[in-house]
Amino acid sequence: MMTGPIWQWGAADTARAIREGRISCRDAVESALERLKDVNARVNAVTVDLSDNARVRATDADAILAADGPRGPLHGVPITIKENTDQEGQANTNGVPAYANNMAASNAPAIDNLLKAGAIIIGRTNTPEFSLRWFTDNPLRGQTQNPWKAGVTPGGSSGGAAAAVALGIGAIGHGSDLGGSLRYPAYCCGVATIRPSLGRVPAFNATAPEERPPALQMMSVQGPIAREVKDVRLALAVMAAGDPRDPLWVPAPLNGPKPDGPVRVAVTKNPAGLPCDPAVAAAVDRAAGILSDAGYAVEAHDPPKVDLAASCWRGLLAAETRLSMAPAIREHGSASINAMLDSFLAAAPVVDLAGYIDLQRERLRLIRLWARFQTDYPVILAPVSQEPPFPQDDDQSGDARMATLIDAQTMQYVVNLLGLPAAAVPTGLHDGLPIGVQLIGPRMREDLCLDAAQAIEDSTGVLARILWAA
Repeated sequence: MMTGPIWQWGAADTARAIREGRISCRDAVESALERLKDVNARVNAVTVDLSDNARVRATDADAILAADGPRGPLHGVPITIKENTDQEGQANTNGVPAYANNMAASNAPAIDNLLKAGAIIIGRTNTPEFSLRWFTDNPLRGQTQNPWKAGVTPGGSSGGAAAAVALGIGAIGHGSDLGGSLRYPAYCCGVATIRPSLGRVPAFNATAPEERPPALQMMSVQGPIAREVKDVRLALAVMAAGDPRDPLWVPAPLNGPKPDGPVRVAVTKNPAGLPCDPAVAAAVDRAAGILSDAGYAVEAHDPPKVDLAASCWRGLLAAETRLSMAPAIREHGSASINAMLDSFLAAAPVVDLAGYIDLQRERLRLIRLWARFQTDYPVILAPVSQEPPFPQDDDQSGDARMATLIDAQTMQYVVNLLGLPAAAVPTGLHDGLPIGVQLIGPRMREDLCLDAAQAIEDSTGVLARILWAA
């Protein structure tokens, strides 16, 4: 039996209580809305309050229950949606003032899937300009704060989603990930997430003026953020339903065969020789010990060619950014996003068409190398970031600091380059801030990532409960 206010309950527990008639959908939504009213002003996580519509939908959801009508696995569960994704009747601003009236006439596939499962959207969450920073700030909506500590990033680009979930504003937060934008906010805010494999969750924004360029098609995904791993698993299953608007969607099973014997885990703390902050190294060591105690076969072993994979991601993203995103950023972006862009491009190689093609070839070779490696080590335990959560606006400190920030995030965006799934889960606190790890699996094996994340959470507990008690 769950105790405490409903906003503290997870998605699975809330949905079960609604099914069993212990609470109504309106009860669940009102509790989340009251929490939004109480705490959102200090963090600015939810930027569009959809309370009125949420109450109408909750009343309708209760009527369905009363009539013994169809209900999905998230029937009545309050959730939030990131403000860079199409939601019917709402503006897809992408954090840009010039796009404040970029109204969506339809839902993105993942949003449709969540609504079909019975979820109720209570608000839209903040994202940086063009969703292109590890910090969540923009001139249209303002800066999102880390719920644990002032002056520290909540992560980006799904910083609003992670901060909202950590504080109990909704049981699930929708987010997206091109270079760590699900895992880094989860890391900074002390919650859990899964970056799905490429092709797992269908994606499409009808408000986009044109199709995404090739590297973004291969590296950007959408996924859920939640306080508990079981809710991440539940939300992933819902979001992963196919949609013909995304021809890259793959009809793969959510659960695969278990490896023979103990699952082998490769532990890396200094991939490509990168320095690792002692607090991060301690988090990896703690997670490795937990997994070992849970029956995993844990070994120190770096995955292959991390340095080349990092360089490949930087080169591909920078090439496409210079061509497709930079003109819009130069025209519509603030001084902050332009300074970040300048520093990012200064740290990335300049490639011509031949160089771009070579990077695409290199990407395929790297995918093959990692696939072979993960035949022996199905799970890779790694830092999310090589550093604890950054101070706010740390990417405004010049080219040299930006270069070290990019290095620190290597094990996030390498995963995107390779199209692999990776779960992030907290392991505890350091200096009053969350700290945690990521668990990287083979393609389409989110189940292995989430199994390992669940083992860690079973040992460490749900970190957000500490935040609520503070």
